[in-house]
Amino acid sequence: MKRREFIGSALAAAAAAGLASCSLPGSEARKRTAAGAAGKMTLRFYPYELQLAHTFTVSSYSRTTTPDVQVEIDFDGYTGYGEASMPPYLGHSTESVRKFLSKVDLSRFESPFLLEDIMAYLDTLSDSDAPAKAAIDIALHDLCGKMLGAPLYRIWGYNPAKAGPTTFTIGIDTPEIVRQKTEECAGKYKILKVKVGLDSDEQMIRTIRSVTDLPLAVDANQGWKDRSKALDEIFWLQQQGVVLVEQPLPKERLDDTAWLTERGPLPIIADEAVQRLRDIPALKGAYSGINIKLMKCTGLLEARKMIAYARAEGMKVMVGCMTETSCACTAAAQLAPAADFCDIDGNLLITNDLFKGMTVRDGDMVLPDQPGLGLTKL
Repeated sequence: MKRREFIGSALAAAAAAGLASCSLPGSEARKRTAAGAAGKMTLRFYPYELQLAHTFTVSSYSRTTTPDVQVEIDFDGYTGYGEASMPPYLGHSTESVRKFLSKVDLSRFESPFLLEDIMAYLDTLSDSDAPAKAAIDIALHDLCGKMLGAPLYRIWGYNPAKAGPTTFTIGIDTPEIVRQKTEECAGKYKILKVKVGLDSDEQMIRTIRSVTDLPLAVDANQGWKDRSKALDEIFWLQQQGVVLVEQPLPKERLDDTAWLTERGPLPIIADEAVQRLRDIPALKGAYSGINIKLMKCTGLLEARKMIAYARAEGMKVMVGCMTETSCACTAAAQLAPAADFCDIDGNLLITNDLFKGMTVRDGDMVLPDQPGLGLTKL
């Protein structure tokens, strides 16, 4: 047996052995594991446009749709689902994702369990294209979980009861629309996320406070420019029940962000300043924590490495998302038990979801108990 084939089969067998007692009869686990050493993976993809329930406005732009590409990977009778979502600020497009995916040859790999090898291969095809790589990573994880007959969080040893709450995002808008959006959240969520970064920040917060006293997280999306003014605003926001601030200053201003973190009363979380694992070392001391998004970091494999690194450095971990279907959002939610904060609401902001997956009950995320991502295609 080839060394690569042996390693892939051994990994699959080890995982199945640990899960068989709680999810599959022994013979079925062996049958599914054996499938991992035969056949060829085939990749399919198609464009899909996400329709937002409300116009989504942050400090730098507004939009009502998000371009998206859906991915499917077949292997020995199983299908894994993945997704690439491309908000405008990332610099990717449906065409760029399709161009990258057209270059990918998964048939060169004997098994979807060779995740490290496959993701390393994708990085040789391009230095960027993170959403396209994430789509493949998500589909491979879904495929492997289905073959092993267990949800990803169980394979990783996470407790789904610790998934906790997700924030629900309220974009920048007029007081009337902000009030309407906040009223729609009544009784559904335990914490809200508010987009700020313009001259209307105080008005936004006061409007929301006229409707609810729920804890708030704020995201300036690099919109604040003056560090002293930002510090004053953070102290005021703390008085309004805000519990964290995301990306207050432009990402290149590390020294000013460190100054803000040292003096401010709230955790400062990096978003645009962190893309992949390699970005974290430069952020230590400047930020309290990092926001990990699958579309930025190339998927679940690297996301778990980022969580481990951030924890080792004493940094807080936030798991976020883009505007996505329940495919990518449910993938991100598999990581929720390992995070301090979660902002996984992209599927809740659209009107044309393709899947049923992670849900929110009484403000807390509920993870599916089916194998892989646990998705049901609608």
